Amino acid sequence: MPTKPAKTKSGLAFWMQCVLEECDRASIAFEPDPVHDLRVALRRCCSMADGIAAIDPDPAWKDMKKAGKRLFRRLGELRDVHVMQEWVHRLDSPGDPVTAPLLQSVAAREIPLQEEAVRALAEFDRKQWIRWSRSLPRRMTRFRPGSLIFRHLALERWTEAHKLHRQAVRSGSSPGFHRLRIGIKRFRYIVENFLPDQHATWSDDLKHMQDVLGEVHDLDVLWPGALGANVFPDSDARSRWQKRIAEERAQRIETYRQKTMGTDGNDKDGKDDKDTLWQVWRSQLPDREQTQSAALLRLRLWASLLDPDFTHSTRVARLTLQLYDGLRAIGKALPSSVQERAILQAAALLHDVGMSDKEKGHHKATYRMIRRLSPPLGWRAQDLLTAAVVARYHRGALPRAGQKALRGLSLKQKHDISRLAAILRLANAFDASREGRIHHLQVRNGDEGSKILLIAAQGYSPRDNQAEGIAAARHLLETVYRCLVMVKPMKPKPKIRKPETRNRQQAAGRPKPAARS
Repeated sequence: MPTKPAKTKSGLAFWMQCVLEECDRASIAFEPDPVHDLRVALRRCCSMADGIAAIDPDPAWKDMKKAGKRLFRRLGELRDVHVMQEWVHRLDSPGDPVTAPLLQSVAAREIPLQEEAVRALAEFDRKQWIRWSRSLPRRMTRFRPGSLIFRHLALERWTEAHKLHRQAVRSGSSPGFHRLRIGIKRFRYIVENFLPDQHATWSDDLKHMQDVLGEVHDLDVLWPGALGANVFPDSDARSRWQKRIAEERAQRIETYRQKTMGTDGNDKDGKDDKDTLWQVWRSQLPDREQTQSAALLRLRLWASLLDPDFTHSTRVARLTLQLYDGLRAIGKALPSSVQERAILQAAALLHDVGMSDKEKGHHKATYRMIRRLSPPLGWRAQDLLTAAVVARYHRGALPRAGQKALRGLSLKQKHDISRLAAILRLANAFDASREGRIHHLQVRNGDEGSKILLIAAQGYSPRDNQAEGIAAARHLLETVYRCLVMVKPMKPKPKIRKPETRNRQQAAGRPKPAARS
């Protein structure tokens, strides 16, 4: 009889179900293993929610993460007590007079913490968790593991953790190594949940480093706890335990240094880590050029999940870039940076996300929503703010001094925003019907010496219903460039038939030869 395949221990649905099962196990007696397993399941759910929430605006991700973290933290002190008990047994030596009273002191703390754990589980909303366990895994299926977006997200976590690595190695402080442990953990869970190929290669090293730093943290918690218990009969006993804990901690710090910084681990600044674990991990994550592309891709995905007509926004973004590149080609704009073009593209892609709130002034809602975003790696906060302001002025009132969105900006920044907003406003007007009738735009100067800007639009007709809106939308562009903007239909290119095509057509027109008798 064939055996059933083992259940895969991965995926959001699996770990959310684990939380419910481990809640039942832990509530029986709050033994160390069930409490630990429950916290592991909660941490995995929260880490997946943390990763997806960076690209999916659905508030349920943050709500689930908040509920999971609340229970996780309320079980934290109980878990610390269990860990202290384990370490006391590990550091015990025969006849040591400190062990028994220290264990009794730790056990006395366990009872009230178990009562707090009972209250925490009673207040945990299982029904809501079950609803999330059905809806969120379905929502997660739209994201492809291993994609550039998740590699970009992993690079964000790597960058944060690597910065903490350098700080911890430089300072050697307990808080520094504790923050580093959390940083590596966040990086590990993104890799584990969303990058299957990298996880297959890195999982052992990532888990080892997390475990080593976890034991450093356990020892850092143990010594203050032992001192607070006031169980040392004399200074010799206190010195002996302090030395023993310090030696165990130093061994693990050295293990971490050797593994991540080379065989000698003598780099005090954590900067010379060529060919070490950190650079091995970095080598399979996006390079500088991919980072810029991935950042824009993440903003695009975020907008597509909010915008009720994202196809329209995609067309507007294409027309916006055609106008921008055309203006630059004829010298109507200063040579632009790649980042400015990306900011304008992002503003075009995001300009209608405010329509998800079903507000009248959706352009103002768009501005507020973009401002609340955390800039993806490769973007500065100022870049995202500029995109928000440009999107704010794609319709409605023209930008002018004194408006809230422009406060605190320099004259140059205000001028740049007006210039980009003018381009977006006109591009949006070209697709006001949301039918995609205007496919392509060409920009050129008018007659020599005249202040006229000609825009040829494929699919445009001056008798079209959109013509009036386009005429109004070009006003800001005329103001910025101090010239007259004229829009006209693009002449269709004459079709040139290939010689062989003409020959085939001629041959097709000839009478067939009579059949032989």
